Amino acid sequence: MDDQQKVWAPDPANGFKMGSIVDIKTDTITVELFENKKQVTAPYDRVFPAEEDDNKTVNDNCALMYLNEATLLNNIRLRYKKNQIYTYVANILIAVNPYSDMPHLYSKDVIKKYQGKSLGVLPPHVFAIADKAFRDMKVYKQSQAIVVSGESGAGKTESTKYILRYLTESHGSGAGIIEQRIVEANPLLEAFGNAKTMRNNNSSRFGKFVEMHFDNKNTVVGGYVSHYLLEKSRIVGQSKEERNYHVFYRICAGAPEELRKKFHITTPDDYSYLKKGNTQYFTTKETAAKLPDNRKSSQYKKEGGMTDIILDDIKDYKKMEAAIHKLGVTEEEKMDIFRVVAGVLHLGNILMEDCSEDNKGGSMIAAGAERALKLTAELMMVDAEDLRESLTTRIMQTAKGGGRGTLIKVPLRKDQATHARDALAKAIYSTLFDYIVDRVNRCFPFKNSSTYIGVLDIAGFEYFQLNSFEQFCINYCNEKLQQFFNKRVLKEEQELYQREGLGIAHVSYVDNQDTIDMIEVKPGGIMDLLDEESKLPRASNNNFTTNIHTKHKANFRLAVPRKSPLTIHRNVRDDEGFLIRHFAGAVCYQTFQFIEKNNDALHASLECLMQESKHKFIKSLFPGTSSKSIQKLAFISVGSKFKKQLMELMEKLESTGSNFIRCIKPNSKMVDQLFEGGQILNQLQCAGMVSVLNLMQGGYPSRAVFADLYTMYKQYMPKELVRLDPRLFCKALFKALGLDDYDFKFGLTKVFFRPGKFAEFDQLMKSDPENLAFLVKKVKRWLLCTRWKYAQFGTLMVIKLKNKIEYRRKALVKMQSCVRMYVAIKKHRPRYKGLQLVSTLRKQLDEMKKIVNSIKEDKKTKDRLSKDVGEMEKAMDALVKRIKTTMMTRQQIDAAYFDMSNKINNELKEIAKKKAKAEEQERLRKIQEEMELERKKKEEEERKRKKEEEERRKKAEMEAKRKREEEEAKRRAEEERKRQEEERKRIEADRKLQAEKRRQEEEEAKRQAQMEQERRDYEMALRLAQENEAEAMQVERQADTLTSASPMMTPVIQPFQPMQPMQPLLPQRSEQVIAQKQTNLLKRHDLGKWKYAELRDAINTSCEIDLLEACREEFHRRLKVYHAWKVKNKKQNVRNETADQRAPVSVIETAHEQEQMHAPLIPVPGPSPGAAKPAQPAAPPSNEQRYFRVPFVRPSDQHKDPQFKKKGWWYAHFDGPWIARQMEIHPEKQPVLLVAGKDDLQMCELSLDETGLTRKRGAEVLEREFESEWDKNGGRNYLMLAIKNKQARQTYATQKLQS
Repeated sequence: MDDQQKVWAPDPANGFKMGSIVDIKTDTITVELFENKKQVTAPYDRVFPAEEDDNKTVNDNCALMYLNEATLLNNIRLRYKKNQIYTYVANILIAVNPYSDMPHLYSKDVIKKYQGKSLGVLPPHVFAIADKAFRDMKVYKQSQAIVVSGESGAGKTESTKYILRYLTESHGSGAGIIEQRIVEANPLLEAFGNAKTMRNNNSSRFGKFVEMHFDNKNTVVGGYVSHYLLEKSRIVGQSKEERNYHVFYRICAGAPEELRKKFHITTPDDYSYLKKGNTQYFTTKETAAKLPDNRKSSQYKKEGGMTDIILDDIKDYKKMEAAIHKLGVTEEEKMDIFRVVAGVLHLGNILMEDCSEDNKGGSMIAAGAERALKLTAELMMVDAEDLRESLTTRIMQTAKGGGRGTLIKVPLRKDQATHARDALAKAIYSTLFDYIVDRVNRCFPFKNSSTYIGVLDIAGFEYFQLNSFEQFCINYCNEKLQQFFNKRVLKEEQELYQREGLGIAHVSYVDNQDTIDMIEVKPGGIMDLLDEESKLPRASNNNFTTNIHTKHKANFRLAVPRKSPLTIHRNVRDDEGFLIRHFAGAVCYQTFQFIEKNNDALHASLECLMQESKHKFIKSLFPGTSSKSIQKLAFISVGSKFKKQLMELMEKLESTGSNFIRCIKPNSKMVDQLFEGGQILNQLQCAGMVSVLNLMQGGYPSRAVFADLYTMYKQYMPKELVRLDPRLFCKALFKALGLDDYDFKFGLTKVFFRPGKFAEFDQLMKSDPENLAFLVKKVKRWLLCTRWKYAQFGTLMVIKLKNKIEYRRKALVKMQSCVRMYVAIKKHRPRYKGLQLVSTLRKQLDEMKKIVNSIKEDKKTKDRLSKDVGEMEKAMDALVKRIKTTMMTRQQIDAAYFDMSNKINNELKEIAKKKAKAEEQERLRKIQEEMELERKKKEEEERKRKKEEEERRKKAEMEAKRKREEEEAKRRAEEERKRQEEERKRIEADRKLQAEKRRQEEEEAKRQAQMEQERRDYEMALRLAQENEAEAMQVERQADTLTSASPMMTPVIQPFQPMQPMQPLLPQRSEQVIAQKQTNLLKRHDLGKWKYAELRDAINTSCEIDLLEACREEFHRRLKVYHAWKVKNKKQNVRNETADQRAPVSVIETAHEQEQMHAPLIPVPGPSPGAAKPAQPAAPPSNEQRYFRVPFVRPSDQHKDPQFKKKGWWYAHFDGPWIARQMEIHPEKQPVLLVAGKDDLQMCELSLDETGLTRKRGAEVLEREFESEWDKNGGRNYLMLAIKNKQARQTYATQKLQS
């Protein structure tokens, strides 16, 4: 399948094994391994494509063609075989512990080679990270932190030493006294703080943050060491295969005889605090031959010494002494330190036994321990009897009585006295360790510091068969560091991309904030519950454990011990321990010593005894007065103290720039050239490397501010280029260098580079002068072309501005005319209306003239009236002239008008009286006329009545018609409203469907995260079981999750079954009918277990129409899932012109949108026995034939100018709902022809409805047009050849060609 593409399939032991795909299903892929031809079935998300070259290695994993966890693991494996232990993932260094000496990697020549080199210029190295931190500190004026993390035995301590060595020798002032002391502090701290464990011969049992401080001139001026959580329980006891702290064995093996005699030092077998564990020394052949017999333990004599490339107890004693002297410690102080160490050893030999004479159940010093008591008192310079009494009794003070109350001596039982002795030993050693760290800090003091580089080396994630309070605190610290890594590398990186507008796809990662809250939150956190329980008079570990389970019973991260995959933990009772699902895996903690280990206080009598020591040094280890209350044992919370220190550490890390080194442990046997892939893969996943790879698929790990690049490289540029602003300077630089646009991206304030590309850019800029001159020439040419383009754009802008000015000028003229018109109207409208009113009076005056002229009887009266009318006419003319010539207000005009109107009315009344007489005479004459008119009027009214009746009848008809039309409009409006309501309901149903789909996706993501957590839990339990030869078993999942086999159980990986989606709310009944029909069809022909090849053969040979349709549905469903897997795992660092596109982008996007809008209508049936397959071929059913043509642009031309884009054509022939033929016509290459059956994996897997082609305007073409292009490009011969080789599926095209 798919040209036998090589893929990685999961394997329990090796992580992944290479093979080829032989079958695909809707949820799993079957891979045949190259190694043994065995077939492995695994989920899609656990199978990854492999590189074409099996032996290809790269310095940076981001340069791989496929970025996934399998290729990451394979690249580390290949490099490890070549002794290349360092690898990059972007700016993060992966360091694999070689378990062998590699001096050539850390010589002074190598240190010089890495000075000032950008990350990626030289092969990966811890020196490169150290140099990057120094350069970032120098450029950004910000303190830097290098976080070295990894499991115990992964090489964190050695990496820390190499970082400090590089900084002191490379950037120190000639490796002066301060630099030497910073480096020499490590052997001393390792001697007192490191020990052999089951997983690491030189495990740091404390955390340290080493700060190297610099002044304004970037010169080392001092240092400071902060330490965290020394493992005190190791002082008094260890497991059989582990040792106490190195210093004890180095004194026994390498101390001179004078010191041994002075402090009564013998062999480890003679000390109770050492003989419980491994008593062998680390030696070489040379030192083993010189070791006297009186220093050898019985185990050493029987088994010989242990070997390690770093450790040698005899030589390391001398190194420890040399370090003490180089740090400025006097000989007297050195002897005081060794005195305390010897005193702790002898203190452990003071054994207790029950006192038969004491009826209160007290204890006493055993007879055989009297010598140890005297030696301890001698070394501690205290009275032996006082020591005896302080160990076997405790002084209490009553609240009342006397001045300060009465002192009461309370005898201690045997177990209480033993605990008091161990508490004293732990207190003495821990205070001694605090003194040593303080003494180290005093050796390189500093007054002024501008910045510093801090290196964090803290115990890695720990999990044993017995996990106690120390492991709980260490793993809590690692949870915080993992959160810091997620925030700094993943969260803040993505936020930066978003702020700068780079458009990088979001990468999800596991957030462990819920685990941290469960541990540290107040109230109710585990630490808070522990402190509350410790304060009680009768504190109980069982009660503390029960409170944890009660408080956090609903938290997925917490479980009872019986949920552990490890058999030994399942036997722990619920009130004796708890299980936490950490980011790296589940760890079961036994709580029987939690309360004891959480209390850092001593009995007051023991503390007073140490304060009264006659030895000045020992007395200084216990400062304070003995006057404090001794009424009861004080409580000092170790957990709260550690939490506070951790908060301060996280504040430091938050305020600094960050650099990460992920140390990897290659195998659990701690031998060289052994690569356990499964274990390493688990470490990579827990370290967050997989999430970083996902981010780096589209990310830009290197970046620089424009101004910084300008400052950095302006010295190489001529003056005319230096005058440019920083952004244009950088743009000109990149264009001139011819850098690929894919390799960098401009943000708002910074330029971002792909992995390794900044180093190439830096190398180009610092090349030889001739090449630089050529680059300058190219920059000038690019600037000239750019400025010419700017000039063209400027000219166009000027023309556009001129047109805009003209347009605005015309608009302003129009606005002015409108305003002037408004002002004129406002000014002259009253006068104009006044003239109109006067003109109406003139009409009345004309009527008066007519009336006066009609008077004939009285001439005198007529003359007088005519004279009055003439005077009124003159007055009216004067008023008109006054209105026209003077600015009269509206009120003045109205007053003049009303005055004139009253005069005319009065005159009319007088004329009416004169005329009344004449009218009376005329009245009689007119009566006759009126009677005649009345008759005519009645006739006219009758005619009008009939006319009105006719009009009313017509209006009634019109009203009835209007009502009918109105009812019709209401009916149409109601139908439209119902249609809109249905549309709204459909949209609401779609919205609910989308919300339900998002909810299901969130639940599925949560479920997958839980299943991934359980997978990591089982892998961790399996590793622990292999180390201890114990038994691990698969845990039953919770009720809300589905069971599935872990990949660690068997090579055949069972898939994680996805949750069945809820039945969607379908918008239309037709879709429900179609879905039900398809579901019934699939149930009738259950194809879940059919192979891909069997489906294809059935499609080509089936004679049953229903089976053929079911096979096609299943066939294309599998193709969709397979192509989605290919898209997810596509090549990242190859930008070829023939990208794997089975359809144009517009078609794929349409299908994606449709998929988002509608849930799948056809549920995937569960696996069941397949139906019998018919053997007789049959002609394909008569489906509708449709042809389409869609333009497309090559992926590399997407972001080019339109004139430079090269367009191609994509042709498709659909036989019914599925594609039968496909053709791609490219501008500058041979056409790509594909036919169904032969080229299924390269063809469009979408149905015709899903593509949206039928709804795309202009996409459908005639059969004649398609066949013409098909034949012209050789499609006819290609199809004939496929038919001849029996590779083509039977379709309309094959049937037509054969006929």
